[in-house]
Amino acid sequence: MMSTMKVQSARAQAVPEHGRAFAYKLMEMLAVPAFVLDKERRVIIWNRACERLTGVAAEEVLGTRDHWRSFYREARPTLADLVAQDRGDELDSLYPQAARSSHVAGQLVAESWCDMPRGGQRRYLATDAIPILDEHGKLEAVVQTLRDITDEKAAQVALEQLATLDGLTGLANRRCFDTTLGAEWSRALRQQQPLSLLMVDVDNFKAYNDANGHLGGDECLKRIATAVASEMRANDLVARYGGEEFAVILPNQSLKGAAIVAERIRRRVERLAVPNGRGADEHVTVSIGAATAIASSDTTACQLVATADAALYRAKHMGRNRISLPASEPEHIPGARPDSPVAMNLS
Repeated sequence: MMSTMKVQSARAQAVPEHGRAFAYKLMEMLAVPAFVLDKERRVIIWNRACERLTGVAAEEVLGTRDHWRSFYREARPTLADLVAQDRGDELDSLYPQAARSSHVAGQLVAESWCDMPRGGQRRYLATDAIPILDEHGKLEAVVQTLRDITDEKAAQVALEQLATLDGLTGLANRRCFDTTLGAEWSRALRQQQPLSLLMVDVDNFKAYNDANGHLGGDECLKRIATAVASEMRANDLVARYGGEEFAVILPNQSLKGAAIVAERIRRRVERLAVPNGRGADEHVTVSIGAATAIASSDTTACQLVATADAALYRAKHMGRNRISLPASEPEHIPGARPDSPVAMNLS
């Protein structure tokens, strides 16, 4: 790449002045948005396609170092600046969300979101910055090209979301749950923080489904999914674990806190008052198993799931519409009346 640039530079030196003028005109008319910085990082070319992309006219930036304002709200170097200042080693820190980035023979490549203050909306740009060297290998200029691939990025994000969402409820699916639990377990291990898990199961759902049909069952699950999700914090995750079972990941949450969340979920589902078809005054309810762990090298996320699952089984066995904690924990569920049968783990 370096030798190629030297050859290109040598050829440029041999081109008559009118040839260089033609090259400038060609760059101006290029359909690909591009700008050129001199070795002092001043803009010497800002082509028409770049004007259309950024909404910034050439006369506003030519001769200045203000080109960054066309892409960002706060001062930060563009790829061309990094090349001009030989700061390619900062690429990863400045573009941590880049879909791809490379630093080969002085050329930088990256993808990232740009604010586009003048354009009025963020755009996802693929950018390349290439150094132009003289016959001695000294930097003469840097060319940066830009491609607006916002639509492609949006389509990619949509596909990724579809791959992690349950089609019926819109909650995270089992795949997303497994991935998130693994990530949260690793974080809990690093930070030595508690990680709690709730397993939520709709009581007598098979009978409900038989009585109301699959469409009725689907509608019931969607209403319960909304009820469960409404009790979540920003960093919690609720997923459809399978069938009529939901799982809730509660990072940095103690068992007491998890039990309080579980009781709120149980009450909210009860307040939906969805008839279960077994009697005029009987409604759909949920049973919940809760578990908490401090991640360690001697335990696994699978053990946390197994503990919560066992607690859920006990809640079902003891009469449903209740919360159960691990057998070794206190029986009373915080936030519920001490005399409430649905608030006790009677194991």
